[in-house]
Amino acid sequence: MTSPAGPRPEVEVRPARSRDLLDLVELSREIWGTLEGWKAPELIHHQELFPEGQLVAAEPDGERVLGMAVSLILHSDVWPLTASWDELTGHGRLDTHTPGGDLLYAAGVAVHPDAQGRGIGSQLYRARERLVKTWGLRAIRAGARIPGYHRVASEVTPEAYVESVVRGERTDPTLSFQLAMGFEVLGVARNYLEIDLESMGAAAIVEWRPSPVPSQSSPS
Repeated sequence: MTSPAGPRPEVEVRPARSRDLLDLVELSREIWGTLEGWKAPELIHHQELFPEGQLVAAEPDGERVLGMAVSLILHSDVWPLTASWDELTGHGRLDTHTPGGDLLYAAGVAVHPDAQGRGIGSQLYRARERLVKTWGLRAIRAGARIPGYHRVASEVTPEAYVESVVRGERTDPTLSFQLAMGFEVLGVARNYLEIDLESMGAAAIVEWRPSPVPSQSSPS
């Protein structure tokens, strides 16, 4: 008698394929809207520029895409912390992708509303961490939305808001998640994404760095 197979994974995280295109367009539209979501030509362009950096979380059976992560490589010396999302990503086309750079830049992540709360976002972030190690990059950098900020924007600056989240005095749905994933705040970009009205256009610039490999001492 053969032993029963182990539990099947809820999703498979893998590089995006051309056949995922319709699902990716639908997911992008669902999360970011018809005007701001990525279009098919842009997504195809992403796969051509940096196929390893375009990740999906798909159902193992029907392979319906439930999550996506868009990434590119940048050189940290070129881009100041105050750079906007449009500048960093070439207005979303990823034409700024620099294979010789040292950062994996997280241009966007999305999980379908029907699949949220299942840890898919965390799996996509962990896949990005593996990319950093595979490509020998220094870190993952991202602009963390601060969607709770608009509620207190008349009372505190975005810098003070971010500091209060870091100290645990406030909880923010995006920044708190990224802090829990091991990211550290480097600063605040006040003009990161103009269309993000909840964040009042601002974002916390965050970075995740792999743990250093312990050095092995020579035998005496």
